[in-house]
Amino acid sequence: MSLPPLRVSLVQGDTRWHDPAANRAYYGARIAALKGQGDLIVLPETFLSGFTNEALVNAETMDGEGLRWLRAAAADAGAVVTGSLVVRHGDTCVNRLVWMRPDGSHALYDKRHLFRMAGEHERYGSGRERLVVELNGWRICPQVCYDLRFPVWLRNRYDRAAGRFDYDLLIFVANWPSPRRHAWRTLLRARAIENLAYCAGVNRVGTDGNALAYAGDSAVLDFLGQPLVDLGAQEQVVTVTLDPAALAAHRQRFPAWMDADDFQLDP
Repeated sequence: MSLPPLRVSLVQGDTRWHDPAANRAYYGARIAALKGQGDLIVLPETFLSGFTNEALVNAETMDGEGLRWLRAAAADAGAVVTGSLVVRHGDTCVNRLVWMRPDGSHALYDKRHLFRMAGEHERYGSGRERLVVELNGWRICPQVCYDLRFPVWLRNRYDRAAGRFDYDLLIFVANWPSPRRHAWRTLLRARAIENLAYCAGVNRVGTDGNALAYAGDSAVLDFLGQPLVDLGAQEQVVTVTLDPAALAAHRQRFPAWMDADDFQLDP
């Protein structure tokens, strides 16, 4: 795998409730401090509003202030910036991850699995297509929060015709409450191990407007599920460098992909 190392920055922040302007200032300062230091900056899920029940009231539009701010932040940092936003989509909303490149182009992923225990399926539309993007030759699959619980959707298949895996790095942006932190930590490690890939998860901290507490626990795991960095519950920004040679060596040394089941996902 003749790829360069990939520098990934995690921004574990305390999102301000229903206050996009305050969140733009808050996360903007943290992004600005990373200028020139990395290739990819990852923010939490719904980082401009918090995970809100009042979806339509707090929704962004694709030509609104949130997207303009994100475009400017990526350009200034000289890195891809990603996280999810509540976005108006026709008469409903989607929990939309935006993959914003420094040149102003972007890719989109709408959260596939909606957290019905909080009624998300009643307020948001569901995505249908998985996103895989490339950054400096790395193939990256960004996902949103509850998607973490669905391993079939996330399975990293090997394309024999193309001679490559679906992805090298799996990313989750989240608002994952403290009572379920054991599941968050366990499933991040499982997804890394079973998919022979690096795995990064960025969660928020603090307490939201629904009185839900968040313990952070953002992490970057290697392909063995071992933490390269494992954050606690404090506001923190950290940058990790991923080694492509170590990933390639593990896939060659432990070729579990050769014994994997073939399947296709229905839309």
